[in-house]
Amino acid sequence: MSSKIVQSTNGITLVGGGSVTARDLRMAIGRAPEMVAADGGADRLLRAGLTPTAVIGDLDSLSAAAGARLSPDRLHRIEEQETTDFDKALRSIEAPFVLALGFAGARMDHGLAVFNTLVRRAGCRAIVIGPQDIAFAAPAEIALRLRSGDVLSLFPFAAVRGESEGLEWPIDGLDLAPDGRVGTSNRVAAGRVHLRFDRPGMVVILPRRRLDAAIRALSAPGLPDARGG
Repeated sequence: MSSKIVQSTNGITLVGGGSVTARDLRMAIGRAPEMVAADGGADRLLRAGLTPTAVIGDLDSLSAAAGARLSPDRLHRIEEQETTDFDKALRSIEAPFVLALGFAGARMDHGLAVFNTLVRRAGCRAIVIGPQDIAFAAPAEIALRLRSGDVLSLFPFAAVRGESEGLEWPIDGLDLAPDGRVGTSNRVAAGRVHLRFDRPGMVVILPRRRLDAAIRALSAPGLPDARGG
């Protein structure tokens, strides 16, 4: 029996308690139509006239008014305090990919926790959408259709070695680590970028306009195991 709270054959839009514009909601739901809220993200969806399939988290940020509007079967309280609501929600979803809105907030500690969850839950294939960029944990191997001149940043959250094709500054033979060399502000030199990594821990950051390219790449049949779940 599956331990997942939400299972879908389509992408999932996961909404957190941070700032989310109506435009971003429309953009995400157009690509991932089923909506899930992480705790107080339910308030944002309800204010937009949208009802989440499920609300997942410790539910300490969910307003009483929002809780009263939702049927009990949609509320899924996970009371442990060792993980964030983003982690609780992400590990409870089974879908081809997840688009995460309202998690790229102003607080640095929240942002670091989000990236930590991306890496730890790499198998969930979540894409965090921020005001200017998108970010996702890299699988063992990925091919992206981008445009020459696009900025592509690689930030390691563990000691990682990799290989690349299509980058202006290749990463072949480099030791990348959070306390050492990182790969930010690289650029795409060719339309197709191919990345391979020897272990989990790498986060890929792209411009928002390349969201569809990221979705296609992460959803590609035969994509090697992202080595996380």
